[in-house]
Amino acid sequence: MENFKKLGLIEPILKSIDEQRFTEPSEIQENAIPLVLEGRDVVAGSATGSGKTLVFGSGIIQNSVKGRGIQALVLTPTRELAEQVAESLRGFSRYKPLKVVPVYGGVAIGPQFRELKTADVVVGTPGRILDHISRGSINLTRVNILVFDEADRMLDMGFVRDVEKITKECPQKRQTLLFSATISGDISRITHKYMIDPVEVSVESYIDSSKLEQVYYDVPDSLKFSLLVHLLKEESAAMVMVFCNSQRNTDFVAGNLKNNGIDSLAIHGGFSQDKRTRVMKQFNAQKRVYVLVCTDVAARGLDIKGVSHVYNYDIPRESKTYIHRIGRTARAGEEGKAISILSERDYDNFTKVMRDRSLKVDKEEMPRVEKVKIVRMDSPGRGGRSSGHSSGSRGPRNFRGSGGNRGTRTSENSRDSGRSGSSRNSSSSRRFSKPTRNSRNNNRHSSSGTQN
Repeated sequence: MENFKKLGLIEPILKSIDEQRFTEPSEIQENAIPLVLEGRDVVAGSATGSGKTLVFGSGIIQNSVKGRGIQALVLTPTRELAEQVAESLRGFSRYKPLKVVPVYGGVAIGPQFRELKTADVVVGTPGRILDHISRGSINLTRVNILVFDEADRMLDMGFVRDVEKITKECPQKRQTLLFSATISGDISRITHKYMIDPVEVSVESYIDSSKLEQVYYDVPDSLKFSLLVHLLKEESAAMVMVFCNSQRNTDFVAGNLKNNGIDSLAIHGGFSQDKRTRVMKQFNAQKRVYVLVCTDVAARGLDIKGVSHVYNYDIPRESKTYIHRIGRTARAGEEGKAISILSERDYDNFTKVMRDRSLKVDKEEMPRVEKVKIVRMDSPGRGGRSSGHSSGSRGPRNFRGSGGNRGTRTSENSRDSGRSGSSRNSSSSRRFSKPTRNSRNNNRHSSSGTQN
């Protein structure tokens, strides 16, 4: 607690930190909080889970007074992150109460009208904030702190013009804080245009790459899902995230895991906001369900603690997304494991991911796997014939560096530019080799039943 006190935090914040049992500030907190409290504009490189909410929260809480209108605006890329940030700010301001209002789409706008009338801090997504601006239901003329949280993802999702429009609605005389895992051209333009003499703070990854094991399995198409079931039953895991590239595959995997005795939950952009909120509450309760099957879009910005394993059931199309996925585990000194399951249709994407020479992913031998039964879900939005459940395996082909993943039609934008420190892995790059036909055939375990 003494180390937090040295950063210049006021007593009400220190008391809430103590109650939440934080003992030592993270690197981003140690480097950036004093600058924020000085009133400087700050550009900070940080990933989800690095402790950045306390960084900008310290300035918001310290410089806001209850009942004086909206004095701080935090822009986030997703609804879930808006809720998460709002909840954290409420916790940090427990002993200096402020009304923190999350504002996002996908829910009724009426209650937000009422809440905004007495809000001190607003945390919202660009689209819904602009909606309120156009309706005249939000007053940003008293904002003294503007925060861009996970700015790279926000701009990747096409919000650059929205962000600029919102920024122009805020007073020119204000403090601006920007948090981003990467600094793109759009972000540099925003910092030069809307920030005053910003201080850049760059920190090492919050993820300890020495504690993160990365492996891949090369499997026949017909055994892809069976291997996932086998590993989930055999691995000693705390909480697990399974990533898919499409809504269909997310539904397929989650539904068939349940059919095979593994409690799981699915979350993707096809769900209503209420359903997504219920899913996250249930998963974070950590009572019975420990497997979350998700798309990249739905998982953006979610800080889920205690994830021990990350599975790539579908391989992403670029290393940035892969790095963001595996950054969900091996946090705060804990060990973690990232497992990629490759079938033939994943080779092109995996080749692209492995062009990032900072990654070291070791090949694991295919264990003896019993084929499990699956249920095909071919109605719209309820599953699909995607990677891992084709009608059979045609054998391996050469790994190539061009072309896309032809096996999965993505119904959500799975692009994600969040980077984790795994990208800074000092180990040399390990190119994966094309499996021979014999080795692939030796790994097949034939059995009767539905192919998957």
